[in-house]
Amino acid sequence: MKLKVYTKDGSKFVEQEFEAIPQFEGDKGVFALKETLVAYRANARQGNASTLDYGEVSGTCRKPFKQKGGGRSRHGTMKSPIHRGGAVVFGPQPRDWSKKINKRVKSLAFNRALFDKCSEESLCIIEQFEAPEVKTKAVAALLGRIVPEGKVLLIDDTFEDNFVKAGRNLERVSFCESSSLSAMELVGSDKIIVSRKGFDTVLARANKE
Repeated sequence: MKLKVYTKDGSKFVEQEFEAIPQFEGDKGVFALKETLVAYRANARQGNASTLDYGEVSGTCRKPFKQKGGGRSRHGTMKSPIHRGGAVVFGPQPRDWSKKINKRVKSLAFNRALFDKCSEESLCIIEQFEAPEVKTKAVAALLGRIVPEGKVLLIDDTFEDNFVKAGRNLERVSFCESSSLSAMELVGSDKIIVSRKGFDTVLARANKE
């Protein structure tokens, strides 16, 4: 599969063949990718939403007024759900939303996400990320030459401090190290720019897993 490889300043590129990119036919791996993304989002949920049921609401259980003769509806307690400050019917309770992701499914999802991004030409390579000065304007100009618009994910083995400081103020830009890259990051970005060194690490992970 051919990908664009840009120079450090993003002014020029050449197309290069990469044989180590995972290959898929049809819908293979799509379901694994979907299940993995659902699990990632579920595992990020805190699950601490809580409401008070009838037995937990503070207050007296005394009958507020007599059963008959008052011309009002019959009530046994003010803790009833129909009263203000009363119990909540079928309200949320703390729970564990986490889902277990099988290692092979997680690996298949990662490879499928990588294949999709490469097939859609949403992933390109840069020789190296560097910023001689801590200037956001310089990083914005670099990204503008490669990816004029949309959310951009930058991937490298280790980013230079100057480059991160210069690029972190750009709202559409996010950073990720190649060793911690997941299918969620791949799918969640419109475009991906990865350093050559970082892409070697990503391909090694894809073929090892």
